Amino acid sequence: METLKVIKIGGNIIDDAIALENFLMEFSKIEGPKILVHGGGKLATKLAEQMQVEVQMVEGRRITNAETLDIITMVYAGKINKNIVAALQKNSCNSIGFTGADGNTIVSVKRPIKEIDYGFAGDVTYINTKVLETLLNNHITPVFCAITHDKNGQLLNTNADTIASELAIAFAKKYQTQLYYCFEKNGVLLDVHNDDSVVENINQEKYQELLKEEIIADGMLPKLNNCFHAIDQKVDKVCIGKSEMLYNQNSKFTTIQAS
Repeated sequence: METLKVIKIGGNIIDDAIALENFLMEFSKIEGPKILVHGGGKLATKLAEQMQVEVQMVEGRRITNAETLDIITMVYAGKINKNIVAALQKNSCNSIGFTGADGNTIVSVKRPIKEIDYGFAGDVTYINTKVLETLLNNHITPVFCAITHDKNGQLLNTNADTIASELAIAFAKKYQTQLYYCFEKNGVLLDVHNDDSVVENINQEKYQELLKEEIIADGMLPKLNNCFHAIDQKVDKVCIGKSEMLYNQNSKFTTIQAS
């Protein structure tokens, strides 16, 4: 079975022009089918401030009202996505930029209101693999921003980690899928102040140990829950660390696999 790599990059790369340029050059060299998913970085927040639109965050998650949705659509699907695609073309990596609305590739539902109303935030319900498989079979790399749609004309702001996870899961029947979360740390750390204290391998048993010892908490919890959800849905492995893990064999990072 052929391997498909789904790679997600966040603000630490998006917000640094040199880091992004270097990453896209290395990403272009990765052989075989691949999908890139990117977040929005700080640009949407900066533009909102310039347009005097209030930015509301609850526990690190953006409240997406109608004005905010307009801004993130311009930034995520426009400036960031198209600049990434242009840079990949420069590096001879043929690619197409996507929101979930394009090709009806990712359908979501508006998150129900519970304790908090997140506004136009979407939870993924469906991945259209047929359209994407046609591209992958023709050596074209899909590049997704963090926007989906509800098939009723409404765009929805959707967590990029979740989009990457759901893409890897959807393709797990046809490929040996590998999911890579690139962020600012070397991986899951035993000591957040020591970048060398990487937990290199985590299975479900090890995860429960780390939870009991309160080594994993706060922002890392939803990321690891995403990882284990992907593993439970037959994704081959999930890796967390700096983007160098994709091309530097000596780099340390965390690999998550089934027990």
